[in-house]
Amino acid sequence: MYFLLLFFGVLAGVTTVLFGFGGGFVVVPVLYSVLVGSYGADSEVGRAAMHIAVATSTCVMIFGAGMATLRHHRAGTVQWDQVRPLLGYIAIGAVPGAVAALALSGSWVRWAFIIYLGLTILDSLLRPGFTREAASQILPLGKPATAGAGLTIGAIAAFLGVGGSVMTVPLMRRRGASMTAATAAANPLSLPMAVMGSISYALLAWRTAPLGAWHAGFIDLRACLALVLGSWLGIQATSRWIGKIPDGIHAKTYLALLCTVLLVMLVM
Repeated sequence: MYFLLLFFGVLAGVTTVLFGFGGGFVVVPVLYSVLVGSYGADSEVGRAAMHIAVATSTCVMIFGAGMATLRHHRAGTVQWDQVRPLLGYIAIGAVPGAVAALALSGSWVRWAFIIYLGLTILDSLLRPGFTREAASQILPLGKPATAGAGLTIGAIAAFLGVGGSVMTVPLMRRRGASMTAATAAANPLSLPMAVMGSISYALLAWRTAPLGAWHAGFIDLRACLALVLGSWLGIQATSRWIGKIPDGIHAKTYLALLCTVLLVMLVM
C-alpha cells in the first residue's frame, strides 16, 4: 500500500511543480481506492475513505505546494503582485469549505469532485482565454473581485481537497497569464487553503469514531508521509522543466490531465 502511495506521490510532485495541481487530483482518487481496497467498503475506514482521502490530500499539499512555491520563486516565475491580494481570502474561505465537506457523506463529496471537474473542463474548452497564447500583460482584479475569487477558491479547494489550481489557473489564463505564470501562482495560493483546511479536518473530526492511532482526525499520517516523500522526489526531478514547456502544449496537457482524472473518478 505505502509503496503504491510513494509512486503516486512522485506523480503528484510532478503535477504540482509543472501544473500547480497541489497533488489533489492524483492523491484523492488513488488514496480513496487504496483505502477501500485495503480495509473494505463496510469498515470504519472504508466508510470514511473519501473524507480521509480529501483531508490527507489537503495536508500533503502543505508540503508539496510549499516546496513547489520555493522552486518557482527561485526560478523567478511567481508574480507575487498577483498572488498576495488573494492569500488571506483563500485562508478564510478554506474553513467553511472543510466544514461543509465533513457535513456531507463521502459519496456526496465524490460526486461534487466529479461535477466540479467536469464543469472546469467545459469552461476551459468553451470560454475563450485558456488555450490561446498568453497576452503581454495580466489584467488586474478589482478589490471586490479579488475577495470573491479568494473566498470561493479557498472554500471549493478545501471542500474537494484539490488545491486551487483548478480555479486559479483558468482564472489567470483568462486574464492573460502564461501557463508558467498561472501554474506558478497556483502553488502559493494553495498554501493558505492547505494549512487552514488541514487544521479544520484534524479538529472538526473529533465526534467521529476513532480511525486508528495513525490518524489526526481524518488525516492518515502514514499515507501522508509516503505521499510527501514521493512528492519531494517528483519535484526534485522535474523542477528543471519550469518555464521550458511551450505555452500551447502546456495548456493542452493541463486539460488532458484533468480529463484523465475525471475518467478515473467516474469508474471508481
